Amino acid sequence: MLRELVYALLILTVVCTVVLVVLLWGLRRRGVSVLRTKFGLTLVFDSLTEDKTPVRLLNVNGTFQSVSYVPHDLRFELACEYHRAMAAIIEGLVSARGRSADRPLRVMVMGGGGYSLPKYLAAYVPAARVDVVEVDPAITKLARERFFLDDCLEETGAEKDGRIRLVNDDAWGFLRAAAEPYDVIVNDAFSGKRPLGPLTTDEGARVVRGHLAEDGVYLANVRCACEGRGARTLREVEAAFGRELAHVSYVPEWPGEPEKPGNNVVVASDAEVAVPEGAVTVQ
Repeated sequence: MLRELVYALLILTVVCTVVLVVLLWGLRRRGVSVLRTKFGLTLVFDSLTEDKTPVRLLNVNGTFQSVSYVPHDLRFELACEYHRAMAAIIEGLVSARGRSADRPLRVMVMGGGGYSLPKYLAAYVPAARVDVVEVDPAITKLARERFFLDDCLEETGAEKDGRIRLVNDDAWGFLRAAAEPYDVIVNDAFSGKRPLGPLTTDEGARVVRGHLAEDGVYLANVRCACEGRGARTLREVEAAFGRELAHVSYVPEWPGEPEKPGNNVVVASDAEVAVPEGAVTVQ
């Protein structure tokens, strides 16, 4: 009986291996790059938007983590609504606070992915000085080679002149050890559908609060619904950061469909911050 079970498991293993090999071969024939990174099977492939604009997508462990326009004149633009909301807030802070290259806005981005937001800031917001902390060197390598990060750094000179710094490290550990406060902390770190780090906890809120400038702003990508049973993560983030900071709001990705999961931007600060139209005030 045991021998038959072992034989059955061996046959099943062989069959599954063959199926996987055939699947990966089929994906590669269609132009899909397949590799393993720290958080699972990673796919890179090209597609088209509704208006037929070529885009490149990054899928990690079954979840889309980044998208970049492919045409040269669009490569540093933002394709995702939640990144546009974050960029609008950061640009608003630069303007409202009179920041410049000589007196830059200090920004930390937790999680690189395809480096969409850092590329945009390097290309279009010269008054921002950005630290990007990505835990997986393989993801940074992908961003450099396939998501035009190296092109951006070369064309803008942002890395050479110190406006952007790329760090491969655990973002929460890096933040805890930071010697100087940040004007903006962006949390865009997640694995699949799960947020990384103490995003929803009182500990996380205290760490962020302790490393923000006096009028600093925390921006977080919270992937969930805004209402209903699927909104639990958003409610936890609101509560945790509401205990540490005076003002909390969020920008929903799907304002007309609040029970639909999306990339929602939480905005938390002790200062009053101009937020995009459609933002929901929590406190």
